[in-house]
Amino acid sequence: MTDASPGGLFVVGTGTGVGKTVVTAGLTGLLRDRGVDAVAVKPCQTGYPPDDDAAFVAEACGNETASTCLRRLAPALAPEVAADVAEADLSYDEILSGVRTAVNAHEVGVVEGIGGLRVPLADGAEVLDLVAALGLPAVVVARSGLGTLNHTGLTVDALRAHGVSVHGVVLNEYEGATVAERTNPDVLEGMTDAPVWTLPPLDLREPSEAVSGVREHLPAAALSAVTEF
Repeated sequence: MTDASPGGLFVVGTGTGVGKTVVTAGLTGLLRDRGVDAVAVKPCQTGYPPDDDAAFVAEACGNETASTCLRRLAPALAPEVAADVAEADLSYDEILSGVRTAVNAHEVGVVEGIGGLRVPLADGAEVLDLVAALGLPAVVVARSGLGTLNHTGLTVDALRAHGVSVHGVVLNEYEGATVAERTNPDVLEGMTDAPVWTLPPLDLREPSEAVSGVREHLPAAALSAVTEF
C-alpha cells in the first residue's frame, strides 16, 4: 500500500453485509481524529429506512458532517432495481458527479460501495463502473471464513482488470475459530499479492466502537492507502 492516491479511497465489498460500513466508519473516524478533513460518502442507500449507513458513520464519528448520502430508496434491492420498483429517477451521471463533488470538497473522501461490485447501480452501470470512473484506490472488505477465497479473489481481479489499484483486503469479524479462518489471510495474500488484515467482531451497539476497533486492530498501512497525513 505504498502508491497512495491522495484525496480518497473506495471501500468495496465482496457482497452485502460483509462489513463495508464498519470499515468505512472506522477509517473516516480515525482520519478525523487525526485532524484530517475526511468525509464518508454513500452514493445510494437502499432499504431506507431502517438501513442508513451514512447515519451510522456520522454517529460513529460523533459528528453529522462526517458522512453524506446522495440518494435514499426504500426497497431493499440493488439501486437500479430499487429505483424501478419505487418508480423513482436514478441517474448514474448524477451519482458519479455527486460523489466527485463530495470527495473534492474535503481532504479525503471515503466512498462506501453498495453490495458487491456487480450490483446494478443506474442506467446499466454497475458499482464496478463507479469505482473505475472515480479512479480511487480500493480496500476490499470480505468475510473471514470458508468461501471467502473465491469471492475475494474474483473481486480483486475485477478491480485490477478495470484499472483500480487494490491496496489491501480486510477480513471482517475474524476470530480464527476454524482452519479456514486461520489459513485464509496467508492464502489470500498469495492469491492477490495484496496485504490482508483482520478485524475481529466488534460490539457495535455503540457505533464509536467501529472507530476504536479499526484503530486497535488495523495497521498504520491501512491509513497510508488513503493519505500521507
